Amino acid sequence: MAEEQMQQLRSKATELLLREEWEEAVLAYCQVINLCQDQISKTQQHPDPDHLSKLHRSLCLALSNRAEARSRLREFALALKDCDQALKIGSTHFKTLLCKGKLLLNLNRYSMALDCFKAALLADPQASGNAESLNGYLEKCKKLEFLSRTGAFDLSDWVVNGYRGKPPELAEYIGAVQIRKSGISGRGLFATKNIDAGTLVLVTKAIATERGILPSEDSGENAQLVMWKNFIDKVSGFVTQCPRTCILMNTLSTGEDEEGLAVPDISLFRPEAEENSHSNEKPDMGRILSVLDVNSLVEDAVSAKVLGKNSGYYGVGLWLLASFINHSCSPNARRLHVGDYVMVHTSRDVKAGEEITFTYYDALSPFNKRKEMTKTWGFQCNCKRCKFEEEMCAKQEIREIEIGLERGMDMGGAVYKLEEGMRRWVVRGKGKGFLRASFWSAYSEAYGSDKSMKRWGRRIPAVDAAVDSILEVAGSDDRLLKVLVDGLKKSNGVADMERALKLGRGVYGKAFKKQALRTLLELGSH
Repeated sequence: MAEEQMQQLRSKATELLLREEWEEAVLAYCQVINLCQDQISKTQQHPDPDHLSKLHRSLCLALSNRAEARSRLREFALALKDCDQALKIGSTHFKTLLCKGKLLLNLNRYSMALDCFKAALLADPQASGNAESLNGYLEKCKKLEFLSRTGAFDLSDWVVNGYRGKPPELAEYIGAVQIRKSGISGRGLFATKNIDAGTLVLVTKAIATERGILPSEDSGENAQLVMWKNFIDKVSGFVTQCPRTCILMNTLSTGEDEEGLAVPDISLFRPEAEENSHSNEKPDMGRILSVLDVNSLVEDAVSAKVLGKNSGYYGVGLWLLASFINHSCSPNARRLHVGDYVMVHTSRDVKAGEEITFTYYDALSPFNKRKEMTKTWGFQCNCKRCKFEEEMCAKQEIREIEIGLERGMDMGGAVYKLEEGMRRWVVRGKGKGFLRASFWSAYSEAYGSDKSMKRWGRRIPAVDAAVDSILEVAGSDDRLLKVLVDGLKKSNGVADMERALKLGRGVYGKAFKKQALRTLLELGSH
């Protein structure tokens, strides 16, 4: 009777697995596993080696199949437990080794996944000839492990080919940074060595994303609310299924008691740290909502660039380690969105011990507008630039320029008046960069107008001088790049293309060969 019941349950579970009815398959395999364990317990009282061996093989296969179904439901922690139980029964069970390898690969634990695939190949050397070959998995693991260790990403071919096909496979990467207490707010990400502009700081995959094309009419707000609800559901679902994600989510700020927050070691965010993460922490919906409110990033932010297919969408996501990056009106980092990954790189040279920052709103806007934005974001920016400009805004000439611009004042004249003011006030170095960044709209329009340049060109700074001073204090920006490239085109300044390429690395990072960067510069100049 037990033998017949076992066969019926196995057949039902296998059918559900083949039909990809994952939840039902998990329940069916739970029954198979319970029956197997019960029969093993009874057989051990009256040993029958052959029957016992057969039951162990059945249990091993059932655990392996339940792991497969659970992995499809993104219940990775439970799926890994099933794999480990199955491998205790049969350490060379090919299907289980393959399933565990795929799970570890999905969790970005490349070295451990590589070990599983190697063991699977040894267990069944003929498997390498299958359509979905183990050799393919082995090569993929080796490549991703190398990228995760070195940060040597190259997106050049994908860009030059017009983003055709899927985005290139990326790996989790943490560069020369650490989490420390921040003088800006709570905790921050800090450089542990000197870093050149364009250097990768981190690459990380989103816990969840939600994307959609928002309608331009009034219903756009409703569509955004629907997207936000879907996003919350995705995050809460994944946090419930993955204990490690719950642990990491609980390290993020909820916007309260910033100064009292503990500083997690950055190694906690490395994928391999999962091996040591055991916790009974349960997700709290209230906390999840607060974390998402404070830490979610939109893909089309001023300090971001979206590459590839999701560029036509409004997208929101949660990237854990990137959540520690604070705002500054004098930022030194930018981010690229590629698929579900975010790549954060420096937008100007950064010194060891300097905090990594990007801007939450437009850094190339006047002080008063930025001050209004801080109220919207619910914080006060006290960066050096804001403190400097707060003093400068008390000057009557600055107010006159602002009023003049509001009333349609000639842009070249506004730039000239500001430059003359800075000369009288003996503003030097970064101070010039701060004010030029705040009045960038006037500079860019003046440089873009033949009429304005004919009238004011000799009395205002050259394009490259203004761009360089802003670059020093606000990092690389698409708009600086556009003005520089347009200026080069007008003057046929081929020799200065190296300057544009250097600025381009600050906008797009160093993950591109020269030809790909030229393609991006062309796109950025339109």
